[in-house]
This record gives sequence, C-alpha cells and structure tokens, in this order.
Amino acid sequence: MSFSHAFWRIIEQSALNDFDYRYIVFFNANDQPIGLTTFYFVTTDIAIFAPLWLRNILTKARRFYGNFLKLKMIECGTPIILNSPPFVVHPDYELDGLIEPLHRTLKQQARKEGVLLLVLRDFESQEHWLFEPLKAFGYHEVMGLPNTYLDIRWPTIEAYRADLKSYYRSKINNHLRKNAQWDVHHDLLDDFAHLADALCAQWMNVHERANEFQREVLTPTFYRELSLQLRPHAKILRFFKGERWVGHALLLHDRDEVRWLYFGRAEPVNDSLYLYVVQAVIQTTIELGAKRLEMGLTTYPIKQDAGARLEPIRFAIRCPNDLINPIVGRIYALLNKPSPLRDRYVFKADPADEAANGEVEKS
Repeated sequence: MSFSHAFWRIIEQSALNDFDYRYIVFFNANDQPIGLTTFYFVTTDIAIFAPLWLRNILTKARRFYGNFLKLKMIECGTPIILNSPPFVVHPDYELDGLIEPLHRTLKQQARKEGVLLLVLRDFESQEHWLFEPLKAFGYHEVMGLPNTYLDIRWPTIEAYRADLKSYYRSKINNHLRKNAQWDVHHDLLDDFAHLADALCAQWMNVHERANEFQREVLTPTFYRELSLQLRPHAKILRFFKGERWVGHALLLHDRDEVRWLYFGRAEPVNDSLYLYVVQAVIQTTIELGAKRLEMGLTTYPIKQDAGARLEPIRFAIRCPNDLINPIVGRIYALLNKPSPLRDRYVFKADPADEAANGEVEKS
C-alpha cells in the first residue's frame, strides 16, 4: 500500500512540512517497468536521534539560529510509513540491481539542487544484506530508532492476555481496571473525514510534547484524504471517558498487517489512557484477523510490556561530495546515538532468559 498511487496522492495533497516529492521508475532493456521508488527533498534535523542532553542544547541554540544543524537533504523512502526496503522490484529481478541506477539518479539530483546529504531509509534485519552493495557506492550504515512489532498468534484478546506472564498480565489488568472505573471505552470508524480538524488537533497535542522523536507535521487534509481515499483500510479508534471524546489512534490495515501510525489526545495529561489505547489497538488487530501489528517508534517500555519485539532499523547515508563523504558517517554517528534497548520476554511461550526477566521485573 505504501507504494500505491492512492497513498502518494494523499501524501502530496497533505502538504506535510516542506516535502517535495519525486518518483523513479526502473526499466529493463526492453523498456518494461521493473521497479519503483520515491524520494523527496526535505529540511531535516541531522541530529534527529540525538540523546536528550544534546537535543536540549540544540533547542536553546535554535532560539537564536532557527535552522542550526538542519539541512535540506534527499530521503529515499516514505515520509510517514516505515518501509523496508525503500524500493520495490519485479520478482524476476534482484533488489541489488536497482542500487547503481538509484545512486546515480540521487547523486545527480543532489548536485543539481545543492543538497549535502542523501539518506536511504528504512532497512530492517531481513534487508541488511543490501548494505554490502550500498557500501560499494560510498554509503555509510547508521542506526535509527528501532521499530516495534507484535506477531499475532491468538484468536481473542483474552487468549493474548492469558499468554502473558503474571507480572505483565497483572500490570495491564490494573491499568484496565482504572480505565473501567473512569468509563473509558472506544469505537472503530472507517469514515472519519468529518473529524479531520479535531483529529489533527489531538495529534498536535501529543506531537508538541514528544521528547524522543519529531519529524513530520500532520495536517487536517492528511486525515481527511486518508478517510476519503483509503477507506476501509484507514481506520480511527476513538477513545472516550464517559461521553467525552479524549483521544484516537490512527490505523492502516494493509493485507495481513495493521500499522499503528499515530496517536492523539484532547488533553496532554499523564494518566493510564495510553495503556488502554495499546490494548485496544491489539484487540482491534486480532479482531481484524491480521497476523502482525506494527506499533512504530517511541514509547518503547509500554509497548514492550505489551509484548512488542524490537526490530533494528538502519539507514544508508552519503554526501554527494566524494571528498567530504568519508567523514559523513562518523559525524552522523556522533550526533545520533539512540538509547540501547533489548527485547523483553513477556509471554509464557517466549524463550527462557531468567537473567533478562529478573532485570526487567525489578525495573
């Protein structure tokens, strides 16, 4: 779905940040299309995954120099969805065969527009082998924040919770009881275009207070067009306290996978609502018959307590200037140091790891 015509029409219409999109179609010797990718020009913080202390320094510096360490760059990938790899190819051809013409095109565009950095994103574990041919063209391998997934193997939400180890099950049940006392409940919508302004406002309440990762800025048009053009694949889970609408989760049902894209809430308060949201998203995924739930970046402890596994994400970066390029990887690595994380074993059927489990349960 992330390479569909409808998806990219929505992205273009939504006017996110200063994204300026281009599309590359690859052809064979007989002029038959065999592959596709997208790239875009965007102004991005090159210290986007910096540790908190460095982000605090940058925040202060940008009061005086608004674009300090922000560069216009070319990204090959998708602006709102993690997609590994960032290009597709006909099954009769090899993925690594696209790298040379892709690199040549990106480098030409970068020099034409005066861009100082090329970024190919995202590469998860199954595509790690592509870094060998990428390195042959001067790309550096760097780490980003990990993605999170929950592989669905339960027929009901009750079976899922029964499979949790007692520590994690009791923790979740305690939060669910609190939410039940507050009369927290939810519904699922396929048609939410009429709520676009309110949904975007709720998302902005969360985005402006994010301390792990900030990038794309959504618009009401984004929500509206998702509903109009990707129904019934795009869905909204609405959350209520009694009669009051207090938040939402945006989901994208893509074949056997549900992607949890965004979360928003009416008031930025610290309570147990997010724990309820995670459980509602898992329940909805099970009821939709999907085999995997992608839970995205950030809020890792809560997602891991619910059973999400970590999936490392790597980027390939390069400077179009061949003289400067050798030091680009080192500079990027110095500015971006994602906190180390490791998987938690929260299910009864998970591999035994007493040391890890004991450490988690003490935290």
